[in-house]
Amino acid sequence: MSTTSLAADGCHNSPRRGGLACAKRNKGPARATKDEKGTGFHVSSSATPIDEAAASQGASRLGFSSGQVVQEFGWSDDVDEALRAALEATIGTELVDEDYDDVTDGVVLWWREDDGDLTDALVDVQTVLDDGGLIWVLTLKAGRPGHVNHGDIEEAATTAGLHATSTLSIAPDWSATKLGNRGRGR
Repeated sequence: MSTTSLAADGCHNSPRRGGLACAKRNKGPARATKDEKGTGFHVSSSATPIDEAAASQGASRLGFSSGQVVQEFGWSDDVDEALRAALEATIGTELVDEDYDDVTDGVVLWWREDDGDLTDALVDVQTVLDDGGLIWVLTLKAGRPGHVNHGDIEEAATTAGLHATSTLSIAPDWSATKLGNRGRGR
């Protein structure tokens, strides 16, 4: 079970999110309790060691390594927080947000059916991506609200000058599709 120190209102300062962030986890209800010294509150996640191990395995399948800068697009409160935490542990730092404007080694794009034009998003994620950088589109699995058909991902990727190379079941509710650059002459 993991704990994070929080203020009495269940929130903490999050430079990554540009201000105050409150405890929300996708893996069940968070529970705030006073710490042993009575100086603050802790929140306990209901994520089990099995969830954390699966998330760590999923993150390692994405192919990122320590020291890489990975940019995250499409974050919302429905993303798999255990997978995000495992990915951050893999790269050794926090994911950078959509406003980051330096060169990145990879992209994680959380995408849902009602998020807009996937082709436009794929063009946008390439603007600061280093040559050969990894692009992963994470979509909700079939049967979940917001699911995106694989054919739609392939069509958007092709229009954006990319192609889908593989799809993985990456988390309980999410699939990940790896996109690569099209070679010359295609």
